[in-house]
Amino acid sequence: MTQLEHARAGKLTPEMAAVAQAEKRSPEFIQEGIAAGRIVIPVNPAHKNSCPLGIGAGLRTKVNANLGTSTDRAEAEEEMAKARTAVEAGADAIMDLSTAGDLVQLRQKLLQAFPQPLGTVPIYEAAVKAVRRASATTAMTPEEMLAAVQEQAEQGVDFMTIHAGVTRESIARLRSQGRAMDIVSRGGALIAGWMIFHKEENPYYAQYDAVLEICREHDITISLGDGLRPGCLEDATDRAQVQELILLGELAARARQAGVQVMIEGPGHVPLDQIQANMLLEKRLCQGAPFYVLGPLVTDVAAGYDHISCAIGGAVAAAAGADFLCYVTPSEHLRLPTVEDVREGVIATRIAAHAGDIAKGLPGALEWDRKMARARKALDWEKQLELAISPSRAREMRASAQPQRPEVCTMCGEFCAVKGIEEYLKDKKDN
Repeated sequence: MTQLEHARAGKLTPEMAAVAQAEKRSPEFIQEGIAAGRIVIPVNPAHKNSCPLGIGAGLRTKVNANLGTSTDRAEAEEEMAKARTAVEAGADAIMDLSTAGDLVQLRQKLLQAFPQPLGTVPIYEAAVKAVRRASATTAMTPEEMLAAVQEQAEQGVDFMTIHAGVTRESIARLRSQGRAMDIVSRGGALIAGWMIFHKEENPYYAQYDAVLEICREHDITISLGDGLRPGCLEDATDRAQVQELILLGELAARARQAGVQVMIEGPGHVPLDQIQANMLLEKRLCQGAPFYVLGPLVTDVAAGYDHISCAIGGAVAAAAGADFLCYVTPSEHLRLPTVEDVREGVIATRIAAHAGDIAKGLPGALEWDRKMARARKALDWEKQLELAISPSRAREMRASAQPQRPEVCTMCGEFCAVKGIEEYLKDKKDN
């Protein structure tokens, strides 16, 4: 039985209990959320050292870090180093988006090394195999697409992006409307290209029941991919995006009926004033399913600083109800990220997630900030460094510029506002 089926039967699993403890919520809250489809726990029993992670309404906003090889750079050990860095920086989950090298071996290493949920996009592996066999992604067969889901499920992958919402109807709508950027989702483009070439329906849509059967058997959480997500502000919240979201809501309902946990993937580039509406649309159309968003990026011109654009959008999205934020690194749109890019991306997105949790009044979210405020008032530098979202970065900066007076910093020195006003108020009180 899946976590969803257990929850509906009124059974509290060890995974639900672990999530309840981690989130400081009652076990009943977690069980009821899973039964209603508002919370998921991506935990494949074949991922032997996995640590249960709850994603959804009323829980801390989670952060995912993407990594993976490409045909230009297929260094498995480098990707392992990125995964270690992401986890050290506080990522809650990892997605392997590899398209080169030994895909199976890298996934196995990730599953063995990290307890965090591991996500994948099975269509990538099907496409890689087709290129290796016949030098064309269109050489994929429906059987190979399903086989990729089956093989990765058996290996232990916890959640999978399935682009079942890219259909012949949605592509026709996209063509009739026109778009500045057409399709920017790699998985969406692979599926669309295959469909246009073969003049056939998307196998993940046509054989969705078979996908659900695999996912139920291995308790895979389906992450319904937004293959038609906007890749620039001009395309945000257009008919193609919304039509796909309507279909994803229907597919999510079918997944729940089959006992399969499901979350929905959301848009990439969205103007700041449209983010809240996008969150509301997803929650209404998908019956409260956890929302997993890439960013959103609030401007198209932040190349080299897209992690900042992502953090701005992510904070607004989280405050408005997004449950799972996919990081963006400074190298987005420019290159495969480095280890340091990964660190910067995770920290920026964690800041966004935490800001969102404060805004939506998540119990306990503000307590971290209260502790920091008290440490700052007390000029307790060791406590401040411990409480920083990146203690190592904070320590490095503090050590790089030592003040003449150790109780202050080099920004204000002897004119430190905190120290000065404390002494003044104390003097007035004594008098």
